Amino acid sequence: MEIYPTPLSPSARRESLERMSSGELDVLVIGAGVVGAGAALDAVTRGLTVGLVEARDYASGTSSRSSKLVHGGLRYLEQLDFALVFEALRERSLILDELAPHLARPVEFVYPLQRRGIDRAWVGLGVGVYDVLGAGRGVPAHHRHLSKRKTLQRFPGAKRGAVHGGVSFYEGSMDDARFAMTLARTAASHGALCAGGARVVDFLREGERVVGARVLDVETGTEFDVRARRTINATGPWNEKLQSLIGGEPPFRVQASKGVHIVVPREKIASTTGLITQTEKSLLFVIPCPWSERYWVIGTTDTAWHHDLDDPAASGADVDYILDHVNELLAHPLTRADVVGVYSGLRPLVVPNTAAGDAGETTTLSREHVVVSPVEGLVSVAGGKYTTYRVMAEDAVNMAVEGLDGVEASHTDRVPLVGARGYGELWSARTRLAAELEVDVETVEHLLGRYGSAVIEIAELLRARPELAEKVPGYGYLWVEMLYAVTHEGALHLEDVLARRTHADLESSSGAVDIAEQVAELIAPELGWSDETVAREVGAYRARVAADVAATTQPDDASAVAAQRVERDAGSPGGRVAVVRSLGERISTRT
Repeated sequence: MEIYPTPLSPSARRESLERMSSGELDVLVIGAGVVGAGAALDAVTRGLTVGLVEARDYASGTSSRSSKLVHGGLRYLEQLDFALVFEALRERSLILDELAPHLARPVEFVYPLQRRGIDRAWVGLGVGVYDVLGAGRGVPAHHRHLSKRKTLQRFPGAKRGAVHGGVSFYEGSMDDARFAMTLARTAASHGALCAGGARVVDFLREGERVVGARVLDVETGTEFDVRARRTINATGPWNEKLQSLIGGEPPFRVQASKGVHIVVPREKIASTTGLITQTEKSLLFVIPCPWSERYWVIGTTDTAWHHDLDDPAASGADVDYILDHVNELLAHPLTRADVVGVYSGLRPLVVPNTAAGDAGETTTLSREHVVVSPVEGLVSVAGGKYTTYRVMAEDAVNMAVEGLDGVEASHTDRVPLVGARGYGELWSARTRLAAELEVDVETVEHLLGRYGSAVIEIAELLRARPELAEKVPGYGYLWVEMLYAVTHEGALHLEDVLARRTHADLESSSGAVDIAEQVAELIAPELGWSDETVAREVGAYRARVAADVAATTQPDDASAVAAQRVERDAGSPGGRVAVVRSLGERISTRT
């Protein structure tokens, strides 16, 4: 049966909430990150009636703040976790080849060797085992040892004398926020009822059994009940907070680990491939930006986070850590003035409840996932890796449907995401498509790499409004993409458009504040915004950017959180709207 993409439009959201509140679902999934969206797709493609609710925006938490990699976890070989690596490499192949070839693609990396002899033996062994486990799945070539000359050909920006050779291998990269949102849209296209801005405030109980949830429509302030035969808690770092609504001792603890990345212009590092190097704590990646050829994404850190889960702050110490380690490889070191974007996310690492005291170093905690049923009718899933989201989702649904008759086995390994079907054919015909859309081929390639075959929907919008084919000044997007984010991709707020449907906030030292008002005015009619609402959205967005920049001027997490809070409060309705200076200017003085 041919499945036609269902828009995640404002009207579709309203209809989904109405339908969720009017009957009983088979499965209610809470949390629309990659695991929650994956669970909704898994359940609905088994023939179950499914609802998916998210307190904020699709992928607004961990799933939009990753390293943007589809990978097996080379670092986990040090922990001898071969099963996890093998599983992740198998899933990498599925994502790259079958499920989302339009959103994920192979990328070559070079591991520069800095110590003569020992590095080649040690790194070569590790990458070799990694390659054998993956058997080249999903990527175009096996690993290769490189001479110093071959390494410098790929990485001419290397610090002379610091690099004595290299090992080349492939990983996958992707736009994580788009991937998770597209998962949710794929679930909706198969019949799932999906809604962002819908926060669970309590569970519904019949005796000890969970029979659904009380949901707050954040956009209207109304509350309603959603009844479900089974409920899945897929809220990642927020798992314990939601678990506390049912009381009792949680079956596990979730230790949040903060991972920070910086974004720098492509010309600041002379390399034709991605780079990877070892730090005292973990691995550091220099990743060709998956959504734009104009930038590198560099990270990550791995430190325990004990503050507010909603807005993890990147401190000046985090930025310095990344700069100091990448500069060990570079002939021309990066400075803070080179940084145009910084983002911070939380990994939900599972700690057994038998573990006493603090979880300690998060680098030593397992990346395995856990699925449990703390009370009848409720399943909780946490931990794991982005790349293995599909396995986590399948395991969660398997446990949830125990006792339900006639439920099929999972087959999401054969369910491509919206935009995957027909992508290859359209790519081959991109010259013709460019002529039809009256844009250049480079623009069509950009659109195909973000929407796949769903670019046909972009074309429909352009036929109605050809002026939206113009590029947003200073950015790699068309104006039509800003509108499409609302009409088809579930964006409800300005931040959703600028930070997740696009990544404009990371592509400019202004944090995209320079285009915020124009974008807000463009999407306002679709969302029913008044002039007052437009002003409020722009003010809130400016305050959010100012808060994140202020955090990076501080030396540690506590002071970064405090600085972030001051700027957010100052930019709230009734307060001043912070004026955002360039990121490089704001963080150019080392703390």
